[in-house]
Amino acid sequence: QKNYKTNKNLITKIMTKYLFFIILFSIILMFSCKHEEIEVNYTFPQHTKYFGEFITPNNYSQEELDNHTSDFYDKWKNKYIKSNCEENQYYIDYDEGNTINVSEGLGYGMMITVLMAGYDNDAKEYFDGMFRFFKAHPSSINSNLMAWEQVEGCINNPEGGDDAASDGDIDIAFSLLLAHKQWDSVGEINYLSEAKQIIDAILKDEINQQTWTVKLGDWANSSDENFYFSTRPSDFITDHFRAFQLVTSNTKWFNVIDSCYSLINCMQTNYSPITGLIPDFIININTSPTPANPNFLESELDGDYSYNSCRVPWRISTDYLISGDARAKKCIDKIIADQKLFATD
Repeated sequence: QKNYKTNKNLITKIMTKYLFFIILFSIILMFSCKHEEIEVNYTFPQHTKYFGEFITPNNYSQEELDNHTSDFYDKWKNKYIKSNCEENQYYIDYDEGNTINVSEGLGYGMMITVLMAGYDNDAKEYFDGMFRFFKAHPSSINSNLMAWEQVEGCINNPEGGDDAASDGDIDIAFSLLLAHKQWDSVGEINYLSEAKQIIDAILKDEINQQTWTVKLGDWANSSDENFYFSTRPSDFITDHFRAFQLVTSNTKWFNVIDSCYSLINCMQTNYSPITGLIPDFIININTSPTPANPNFLESELDGDYSYNSCRVPWRISTDYLISGDARAKKCIDKIIADQKLFATD
């Protein structure tokens, strides 16, 4: 009996020691996995080789330019990436009134974080969290697109913010294609499959199938031709459309690209022959395209080069740098030529 008790005590001590080491090892393993760097395929800075003619700042070295970018990214991330809604969700703080997020901002955030992977070891966590936020806020019209505005309480704005805006969905779909290239589609989120689903939804409800132009959102339909046959040139994200065509093999995206450049040429030729600047909105795209009238949708500047179309030079320049499309260069050359004259006056 005594030997039994002695052996039992000995076994208990041994098991206690082993249990201690098992727990300790588990804790070490847990923290080492948590801080393990996520493998990326294209770490920042990528230094993409662009097509054709372009300029970069010549008063800083490439390393200094990279550092400026990463420093600014850190400031942007700390200020705008928020996680005040559901667990494992992130969004981009809108910081105006009771609006907390818009789909346009989320699209920007998703593109930025995927491109900064490698520099930021948490980029994938942020990206995946933003994607979960996207999935949690579907449009009331097409659930594969995003409601364009979320307000306090982390809900879609029931007063006009629960349907989709085209630019946000286009950027979000493109960011998922980037994520597929960056991290592959082997984890929790199949980036490529999700991207294709959104791309199909964009083609169905955010592209006018009669004119092959980008609609204002999934809410613009043929029941109101005033909006159905209008477009916002800041949504002419032609480099994304090329990517959509590549992954879907759907040649309809070439029609969309052609329509974008046809409308740009129309505006620059007939309404902006000197400056080359493009209006915020274009109406009557099925008959005689013209700049929108004041207060067409957003403000008295709807027919001017303003808050929306200030993004056109960025979008079209990017397409030229990636594709070398001569139509993109023609558009930007006209704008640059006028700005050179303006700078010398």
